[in-house]
This record gives sequence, structure tokens and C-alpha cells, in this order.
Amino acid sequence: MFLMEHFQEGGWGMYPILLLFGMVVFFTFDRFLYISKSKVDTDKLMSLLKSQIVSGNIQGALNTCQASPAPVTRIVAAGLRRAGGTDHDVQQGMDEEALRELPKIEKRTGYLAMLGNLATLAGLLGTITGLIKSFAGVAGVDPSMKATMLSKGISEAMNCTAFGLGTGIVGLATFAWLNGMTQGILDGINQVTVETLNLVVAGQQQGGHNQQGQY
Repeated sequence: MFLMEHFQEGGWGMYPILLLFGMVVFFTFDRFLYISKSKVDTDKLMSLLKSQIVSGNIQGALNTCQASPAPVTRIVAAGLRRAGGTDHDVQQGMDEEALRELPKIEKRTGYLAMLGNLATLAGLLGTITGLIKSFAGVAGVDPSMKATMLSKGISEAMNCTAFGLGTGIVGLATFAWLNGMTQGILDGINQVTVETLNLVVAGQQQGGHNQQGQY
């Protein structure tokens, strides 16, 4: 009830800010759910892949990736499917899959920063219009009513300011938080793909040396 009173006192400027706030909440939950599903324990994943790749069990490594569907495992699996070729083939397979997966991880997160800035500007616009309305309204008005009209207009302006700033803070804070989570996933993908490529190449070289030794 208390918040509703302040919202009504804020005038028309509160509605666009409310729309922006709703969009911030939507994108926050949308991105959080996707990023949470994309997180993988890279250390545990690499320990499993390393034992299988070193032993030459590429199919087992593929099965490990398919058992934990996530961007990083799909990228690694794309490279493992080309493990019989050159290191360039393996790298190309992972790069092609990364072009499909990485944009999904970063998608729409940047909107939160934009919405936070727009909410701040919308609050400023509501402040200015509220002040214009209050000062214009007291012109030619009975002196006994001026204080009431001024206080009403200033209240409208300040409520818009508070709501706009609050929404802006939420938008920018969630952007920083989700961007940090996104960067952590991207760093993990880079680490796992490089280590997997090195393991595959080392395994193929070891296999080649073993064949030469047999001759």
C-alpha cells in the first residue's frame, strides 16, 4: 500500500520506468537460468576427459560430453569427433561449434546495462516534467494554494527520481553480476578446449610413435 501511494504520486513518468523494470526482471531471470544451466565443473570434466583421451578412448570421452550437455561439452565433442584427423581439423571442429554456442551465452545480457541507463534517464525526465508542472501550476494561483501545489509537483518529481534510480541500480548491478558469470563460463571454455586439443594431439603423436616402434 505504501509503495502504491508513492507510485501514484509519481505521475505518468512512473509507467515507462515500471515497464523498464519489468524488462530488467525478465532478462535477469532469462539470462540467469540459461547461464546456470551452462555452468560445468571444468576441473572435474577435464579429469574425466584426460584419462579417457590419454588411454585412446575417444568414444568414452564423447560419451562423457554427451552425458553433461552444456556449451563447453558440445564444443569439446565437436572437436573429438574429428580426433582422427590433424590438430587443425580438431581445432576447426571446436571453433565451428563455438560460433554457435558462444553467442547464446552472451545473448541479451548487455540489454540490462542499456535498460538501467534508460530507467535513470526516464526518472530524470519525470523529475524535470514534475518540476515544470509544479512551477507552471502556481502561476496566477491563490497564494494559500501555492505551497500545496509546489509540494505535490516536487513529490511527483522526487518519486520519479527514486524509482528511476532504483531501477537503474538494479539493471546495472544485475548486468555486472551476470556478465561476471558469463565471463567465467567463457574462460572455462577456453581452458577446456585448449587442454583437450593438446591432449588429442599428444595422444595422436604417441600413437604414431608406438606404430613406428612396432616396425
